[in-house]
Amino acid sequence: MIRAALPEDVASMPDIERAAGAAFRELDMAPIADDEAPPMDVLHGYQRAGHAWVATDNDGQPIAYLLLDVVDGAGHIEQVSVHPDHARRGLGRALLSVAEEWAALHGLSALTLTTFTDVPWNAPYYSRLGFRVITRDDWTPGLQRIRNHEAALGLDAWPRTVMRRPVGAQAERK
Repeated sequence: MIRAALPEDVASMPDIERAAGAAFRELDMAPIADDEAPPMDVLHGYQRAGHAWVATDNDGQPIAYLLLDVVDGAGHIEQVSVHPDHARRGLGRALLSVAEEWAALHGLSALTLTTFTDVPWNAPYYSRLGFRVITRDDWTPGLQRIRNHEAALGLDAWPRTVMRRPVGAQAERK
């Protein structure tokens, strides 16, 4: 089940992110695997703003989540994390669909995100879902600020890209 995150769901988000991030070790990306989840006050801020959704198990416990920002007229996917025990079941896709519905309801034109180009569950995955790489010339000021921040954090040690999907675009079903 996908639903808006409740205040009590926030406590599980860091554990989900750590578990999901562990896979980066297999790609020699230990700093990404070791990266801390956002602080609890930031996660609560997303929840209070209505910009956080969770996928839950049969007991109602969060097993995946998505955080959304609004950047230059688009819904910007800040984070999608799926606990590896529940991966490859369409939870990420379902969370993205809910974010797209929210974006459409709020008159936003697209979903955007930044991601690693060579990580199979990053850019290649998003491409299958209808996201397309946008060139630096097409980055909005907000996307440029996000990329500058990511570079300052050292994320450019691995190739990264910016992707966009118009709201209402048909995603490929793979």
